[in-house]
Amino acid sequence: MERTEVDVFEKLVGQLMSLYDELAILSRKRPNDAVSTFKLRFINNLVSQANQFLGEDYMPLADFEVFNEDDVPQNSDVVFIVSQYLQCFEKYRADNTVKRFDHWYWVVDPEHGEEPASDGNVYIPTVRPKRLRE
Repeated sequence: MERTEVDVFEKLVGQLMSLYDELAILSRKRPNDAVSTFKLRFINNLVSQANQFLGEDYMPLADFEVFNEDDVPQNSDVVFIVSQYLQCFEKYRADNTVKRFDHWYWVVDPEHGEEPASDGNVYIPTVRPKRLRE
């Protein structure tokens, strides 16, 4: 794994979490309301980026790529799908982090000029993967 992948991961997860939080509020109030086409363009863009990052191994749903703009999804539909993506991102985090000295770290390849640990890796602090059993 490379440092740039960690940066992209953190950006996408932050955006997905923000999207999830906002739409979960709307979904509780009006789950069957349609998502506006304005929001849907941004949601689809974010989902496309997530698909590209996750790749085939971590994709949450094999037959889902983006929401159909002609068949506008409901708030609850988007919340459901985004929650699946968040779970897959956490699986990705769990598969690419380690616990060292009571802290969690991404394990990345050293970049030019970086001093690796004795095992040849560089460790970037992160949070504990959600729902991970220790």
